[in-house]
Amino acid sequence: MQRKISWGAAILGSVLVAMQAAGQEVAPSRKPFDVVILHGHIIDGTGSPWYAGDIGIRDGRIAAIGELSGVAANRTIDAQSRVVAPGFIDMLGQSELTMLVDPRVPSKIFQGITTEITGEGDSAAPMNDAMIAADRAAYEHYHLTPDWRTLGQYFARLEKQGMGINLASYVGATSVRRMVLGDADVQPTATQLDQMKSLVAEAMKDGAVGLSTALQYAPAPYARTDELVALAGVAGQYGGIYATHMRSEGDAVLESIDEAARIGREGHLPVEIWHLKAAGKANWGKMPRIVARIDAARAAGIDITADTYAYTAWFNTFSAFIPPWAHDGGDARLVARLKDPVLRARIRKDMTSAGKDSAGEDWDNEWQEIPGPEAILVAVVQNPELVPLQGKRLSEVAALWHEDAIDALCDLLIKDRAFTEVAVFGMDEPDVKLALQQPWVSVDNDSSGTSPEGVLGGEHPHPRAYGTFPRILRKYVREEHALTLPDAIRKFSALPAQRLRLTDRGVLKQGMAADVVVFDPEKITDKATFENPNQFSVGMDYVLVNGVPVMAEGKMTGALPGKVLRGPGYLPHGQTR
Repeated sequence: MQRKISWGAAILGSVLVAMQAAGQEVAPSRKPFDVVILHGHIIDGTGSPWYAGDIGIRDGRIAAIGELSGVAANRTIDAQSRVVAPGFIDMLGQSELTMLVDPRVPSKIFQGITTEITGEGDSAAPMNDAMIAADRAAYEHYHLTPDWRTLGQYFARLEKQGMGINLASYVGATSVRRMVLGDADVQPTATQLDQMKSLVAEAMKDGAVGLSTALQYAPAPYARTDELVALAGVAGQYGGIYATHMRSEGDAVLESIDEAARIGREGHLPVEIWHLKAAGKANWGKMPRIVARIDAARAAGIDITADTYAYTAWFNTFSAFIPPWAHDGGDARLVARLKDPVLRARIRKDMTSAGKDSAGEDWDNEWQEIPGPEAILVAVVQNPELVPLQGKRLSEVAALWHEDAIDALCDLLIKDRAFTEVAVFGMDEPDVKLALQQPWVSVDNDSSGTSPEGVLGGEHPHPRAYGTFPRILRKYVREEHALTLPDAIRKFSALPAQRLRLTDRGVLKQGMAADVVVFDPEKITDKATFENPNQFSVGMDYVLVNGVPVMAEGKMTGALPGKVLRGPGYLPHGQTR
C-alpha cells in the first residue's frame, strides 16, 4: 500500500509542478482531482492492448494516468477491471434539431457517444426565410422556432441551452446552394458561385469543420463536380475536410468514389465517405472492388477514408425514390407533380426503368436496388393521421390502401408533404462486415439523438439510432471476432479524432479532454430492433463528457457539459486574419 500511495503522490506532484510552471497556483491539500477512475483496464484508443491503471481528471482534462489509489478526489469510480476507453465519436450524427428538443441526447449517451459530427449536405445553417418556409414541416414536427441564420448563431444557441455531448458541424453544400439558387435545377453564374464560396468561408470562420454534400437528395444532384470542387477548395483553405454522401452508393458507386477523390485532389483537402456501402441486390459482393478503389486512391496520395454504421438497411427520406427532375423547385413542387396524373406516370416510368431518367440524367434509382416493397419500412411521418403506418412495410401500406406499391409510395408522400423517412433493406452482410474491417473505416450512427419519451418517442427510427456502437461491440467483436476490442475502440475514438483534427480528444493521455467511458465488454449490448427500435442499449456504466458524468452506474445524470467543437478556421467574433 505504501508503494501505491507514494507513486500516486509522485504523479500528483508532477502534475502540480507542470500546472505551476504554466502559471497556475495550486495547493495539493486544496486541489484534489475532480474524478479518479480506479482499477480500470485502459484501452487508450490507439489500438494498443489494454493495460491496468487509474485515471485522474481535473478541470475537464486528464491530469494523470498511473497508480492513484491514495490520491484525494472529489469523486471516485471503481472500474472493477472493466474497460476504460475514450468516449466514442459519431462521425455522422444528425442531431442538429433533436439536440434542441432533448439536449441530453439519451440514445447517444447510452451508446457511449461523447462527440457527434453533423451537417450532412443540409447543415443547421446558413439559412434564410425562404428555406425556413420550405422546411416548415420539419420545424413543426419538432415544435421548434428557428431563431438563427448563421452557423455561429446556431452554435451560440446550443451553448446557451447546454448539451449532453460535444457537437461539431460541417457546412452543407446543399444549404449554401439553397441560399443562393433556391431549390431549382439551375447552374450558378460566376457571381453566384462567388457568393456561395463566401458563405462557405463565413461558415468556416464560424467554426465548421469542413464542407459536406449529400448528393442523392435534391437539390444536391443538380450540382456539378466543378461547383463542388470550388466550394471544397474554400473549406480546404481554412483547414477543413470534405465529407460526402456520394452521388451513388449503388450501380455507379465506383464512379462516385472517383468523383469524391477528384474533389479532394483538386480542392486540396482530405475526403471522408459517409456510410460506405454497396447498395442494391445487383451490387452485392462489390465491396472488394469498392475497397480496392479507395486503396488505389490512397496509394496515389489522396487522403480519403470512410465510415459505416454496419447494418444491412439504410435510412433516408422516402422522396429519394423519386427522380431528381421531379424535385425541381422543392417539396411543394414535388407534391404537386405527384398529384398530376401525367407527371406521375412519368415518375413511375423512371422508377421502373434502369439507367437514365426521362430528363436524360443519371440517378441513383433506389426502386431498382430493392427486391420489392417489403424491403421498405415506414419509419417517421409528420402527418399525425399517418402515425399508425410507422413500423409497417410499404407492401403492407399498399395492401391497406388497395393500390400498387408505387401508387402507395406517391400517395404517402402527398399525404405527408414529402416529409416521410424510411428504412430500406438493400445491403448484404458480407459487404457490411468487409467495410467495417478496413483500417481506414471509422463508425457513424447516421441517426439523430432521440429518446423513448416525448415527441421523439413518437417516431419509429432505424435501430442504429440506439444501437450502432454497442452492436459492433456485441456482434463483430464479442460474437464473430471480426474485430479485436482495441481496434473497435480505435475506430470509435482515435481514428475519427484524427480525421476531424480533434487534437485534444480520442485518446486517453495526460492533457487530453476527459471524454471517457467505462463498460463491461462482456455485457454491452444493443436492444433496439427494426420492430421495436425505441430501446436503449445496455452495459455502459459511466460516460464522462469533459470530465463530468452524464451517465453514472448505468443511469443518466441530466448533466449538460458538452461543448461546441469548432474547426481550425474558427475566428472568434471581432477577430480578423
